[in-house]
Amino acid sequence: MENFLDIALIIVSVALVTSIVLQSKGAGLGGLTGGDMGGTFSARRGIERTLFRVTIVLSVIFFSLAIYTVYVAG
Repeated sequence: MENFLDIALIIVSVALVTSIVLQSKGAGLGGLTGGDMGGTFSARRGIERTLFRVTIVLSVIFFSLAIYTVYVAG
């Protein structure tokens, strides 16, 4: 059971990091290389809103798995 939880935690953490990196501000993935548009704020639409919600869900799953892993191991 602990091995399954550890593997699930690793998979969720990689997905969480990926979703956070993809949320960088700016024009698409250009923000990753320093092509940020500055302090412009816009409403989340389409894929940005979906990615935002996926990040929230992944973070809740990550923390739940982490707490449950500590509970099972202890």
